[in-house]
Amino acid sequence: MPKIRRQNLQPALLHHLLDRIRSREISADQLGLFADWLDTEPEVPSEKWFKRFPQMIVCGEGDLVKTFLNAQQLPVGKEVF
Repeated sequence: MPKIRRQNLQPALLHHLLDRIRSREISADQLGLFADWLDTEPEVPSEKWFKRFPQMIVCGEGDLVKTFLNAQQLPVGKEVF
């Protein structure tokens, strides 16, 4: 199972993620929880996956984070813990 890529992201993906953080008003506290989780070097499925946090959901596919959702939105894929 892959680990989440934290470097060498394509600029278009990075801009998309930053846009979702702004447009969905993801707080610094939630991003801090996400960063703490990333520090554990979690393994994720090769297919679509998501990770729930108290006020947001991180969605990815394989080793890439693809978007951020509000906690009320419905994610697609396999939940990781």
